[in-house]
Amino acid sequence: MLALIQRVTEASVRIDGDTVGAIGPGLLALVGIEPGDGEAQVARMAQRLLGYRVFADAGGRMNLGLADTGGGLLLVSQFTLAADTASGMRPGFSTAAAPAEAEPVFNQLLRTCRQKHVGGVETGRFGAHMVISLVNDGPVTFLLRA
Repeated sequence: MLALIQRVTEASVRIDGDTVGAIGPGLLALVGIEPGDGEAQVARMAQRLLGYRVFADAGGRMNLGLADTGGGLLLVSQFTLAADTASGMRPGFSTAAAPAEAEPVFNQLLRTCRQKHVGGVETGRFGAHMVISLVNDGPVTFLLRA
């Protein structure tokens, strides 16, 4: 499981012109599910998403996680994140989990984050064509692997 996280001042996801998820300050997480991902990866990724220290403390150092700040989390499924880009000029998708395998894992991650994070967790729609808007704060962007 991969997550490209971006610290944001705001982020939203629209489907067919309708906003289906939006947050203020917090994290946007684009999540790629790989074959074989399951409960262990969900637990580790939820822990990392909520605890990864990317927010400034009183001294201006990145010492606070999302759970510390109470910011929002916008989780967006993105199978292209798990693409094989090692060779050629076109991505291969055999390294991404098939939708039937990926959707339950993504939904489990969403449920876990919602149970553990009081700051609010929003999402898009699995498999939909989504338009993501964000204001990256920093910019601060990290690729996490569970």
